[in-house]
Amino acid sequence: MAVDGDSRDWDGRWNHVKKFLERPGPFTHPDFEPSIESLGFLLETCKILVIGAGGLGCELLQNLALSGFRHIHVVDMDTIDISNLNRQFLFRFGLPFSPLLLCPLIFYFMMDSNLKFHIIVCGLDSIIARRWMNGMLISLLSYEDGVLDPSSIIPLIDGGTEGFKGNARVILPDMTACIDCTLELYPPQIHFPMCTIASMPRLPEHCVEYVRMLQWPKDEPFGGTTMNNTTLCVVKRIIPAVASTNAVIAAACSTEVFKMASSTYIPLNNYLVFNIVDGLYTYTFEAERKENCSACSQVPQDLQFPPSAKLQEVLEYLTENASLQMKSPAITATLEGKNKTLYLQTIASIEERTRPNLCKTLKELVLSDGQELAVADVTTPQTVLFKLKLTF
Repeated sequence: MAVDGDSRDWDGRWNHVKKFLERPGPFTHPDFEPSIESLGFLLETCKILVIGAGGLGCELLQNLALSGFRHIHVVDMDTIDISNLNRQFLFRFGLPFSPLLLCPLIFYFMMDSNLKFHIIVCGLDSIIARRWMNGMLISLLSYEDGVLDPSSIIPLIDGGTEGFKGNARVILPDMTACIDCTLELYPPQIHFPMCTIASMPRLPEHCVEYVRMLQWPKDEPFGGTTMNNTTLCVVKRIIPAVASTNAVIAAACSTEVFKMASSTYIPLNNYLVFNIVDGLYTYTFEAERKENCSACSQVPQDLQFPPSAKLQEVLEYLTENASLQMKSPAITATLEGKNKTLYLQTIASIEERTRPNLCKTLKELVLSDGQELAVADVTTPQTVLFKLKLTF
């Protein structure tokens, strides 16, 4: 939806932004040159993609719109949950609220868009989605004689919150640490299949989820009224603090977007941690690039296994290793000049056909030392290359 820009402005509308753009200061970027034309770039040219329009994303949209960005594009694949409306004002008030929030919001699938974005901002709750976006930006980089073309770099501003904790970071593909460089910072996300919970709970965690998801709603042990009142009391205490975390991280991310778009100040270098569990704590540090990062190093990683190891062990390594954390890896190799799928689990017919390979040893699969394995996974848009190192 496009909105006429002239009808939104009034005298002094952007005076607060002009103070940053049109005058020097002791903390400005060394290369910053004040200009009256900078505001025009923010208002009319700069394109921002915001991925995620939940609790954090709504705060981001508000901040960006009030900072002068008008070409804002939004991607969110989820359906809004009614319980979240209290802190996701974009949906509660809607665009009629927009005299202060007027900006063209375009909801679409990114793969159908050929737009060139200047900056991408993530307000996601999914590590998989973060990693996929990280890999996509890396794949868009172009090189000439091995030298990176700076114009192909699209900065990624990533924010994340969970309860009373949050973080913000600035990622410049091929220049700073990417998402996968610091994957160990993200604990593996644990999901229990519903079939396991419902039919064969065998762990304490399964039993807890069984009661929470299946039995409690059915029996209502404290009665509907009492349970609702208890839940309401908990929500009233927790939601304000969680919303505050979203607001702080959104403010940090929006500030970094403004820095990147205007070149007024030196951007964050490059990881901000925020914590309000016990008091207030914030800390900034530089996350360093990982030399053998599976996403940005462009160097095949070594996989060390004895010839007697089974393909199942390789699969488990790819999913359980803290620096990889793949979800459903598909493994292929070039044997006798032909590409051979060793295992693929996302297509039922191929999974059934390749399943026997999981019980075979690497020797039985005729995989040799130095063999390259190509692994595709939902966590990355690109195939990841590994080099097999057989240990004897």
